[in-house]
Amino acid sequence: MQIQSPKGTRDMLPKESYLWQWIESVMREEAALAGYREIRTPVFEYTELFERGVGDTTDIVQKEMYTFQDKGERSITLKPEGTAGAVRALIEHKLYAEPLPVKMYYLNNPIFRYENPQHGRVREHHQFGMECFGVKGPTADAEVILSVLRILERLGLENLQVHINSIGCPVCRPAYHAALRDYLGARLADLCPQCQERFERNPLRVLDCKERGCQVIAAGAPNILTHLCEECDTHFQSLQTLLNARGLCIKIDPHIVRGLDYYTKTVFEIIMQSPRGPIALCGGGRYDGLVREIGGPDMPGVGFGIGTERILLELGNQGIAPEAPNVSDVFVASLGEEGRLPAFELGMSLRREGFSADFDHMERSLKAQFRYADKQGVRVMVIVGGEELSRGMVIIKNMASGEEIEAPLGQAASGIKQQLIK
Repeated sequence: MQIQSPKGTRDMLPKESYLWQWIESVMREEAALAGYREIRTPVFEYTELFERGVGDTTDIVQKEMYTFQDKGERSITLKPEGTAGAVRALIEHKLYAEPLPVKMYYLNNPIFRYENPQHGRVREHHQFGMECFGVKGPTADAEVILSVLRILERLGLENLQVHINSIGCPVCRPAYHAALRDYLGARLADLCPQCQERFERNPLRVLDCKERGCQVIAAGAPNILTHLCEECDTHFQSLQTLLNARGLCIKIDPHIVRGLDYYTKTVFEIIMQSPRGPIALCGGGRYDGLVREIGGPDMPGVGFGIGTERILLELGNQGIAPEAPNVSDVFVASLGEEGRLPAFELGMSLRREGFSADFDHMERSLKAQFRYADKQGVRVMVIVGGEELSRGMVIIKNMASGEEIEAPLGQAASGIKQQLIK
């Protein structure tokens, strides 16, 4: 039986890698413009990190984590999200002692969740995220929202809307939990079994349930925005002022709670309106208690995560893509056996001079080498061999115009540069 990739995973093939690199270059540029530096954390962590950080009432911890015992009988989990690992690194390496704020981003970060694969949802995907630590005020919230929005706009996605909510803090959330329990308690029998379990431990999780019956009940639940303490309400109003000042199309959505327990105050999603309905491209928010919960100092934080595969899918649906780059700009063809060594040497020399150059590895005929080079989108052919080589010359051909010139073998780079300019 032929071995295939595991269910819920996919290969990134060479012919599409340029799309990933294009998206990643935009992400890197926008992160750098905002003063964020890259962090790379391990693919797996101790399971306790996610149980404490993500929350044991979440779908991720309860149903979706890839967890196993290593040979030392320690519980290890493949990373199901990016923030907890970044916070663990912040604490372990005492980055919180550096000048604040601490700004970091991760890119091409593999994320693993055991869930039923479907269109746009896989078991291994890759995330880009930005995390800002040490800022209590809403300017950090606005910064990460504006950064991800700018990334999506630069990639060509349109009809984007920022949905925001506040889910309060440990000061005001208990009162809301009480009101929510009163409302849900009268409808407890109509909730799904998992939400019945969540009812006492974290009733807010019921608002995030994907079961249709629970969503209908959640639609009539008390509005958390009417239960915010003065600090949370001021923070939320200030965030709206900052976003409105940039002319953003924002929507207050009290049903956004996000799927992770560590969020406080701000939560947000970037929604794209499409013929298939609204699509959530990105989500994030504030997590002011997470650093302390994992064992660090009392330090606020805010950030987001966005799946690269999700962005690729929507770009493909809209036919948005940059032109695929040529595999090589220059191909050095060899004519006959006597041309193979000088063609190889010329190809290697051209690379050292900064040219994207290739040569024949397959001992093809000259005609077959031309066909191959044409399929690769080569712009300039250099033919080494025959009577020209005996005179120390090569033929340089512009593949677009068909123009051919002769040049000394040792000065081929100059002639190639002229043809590439044309």
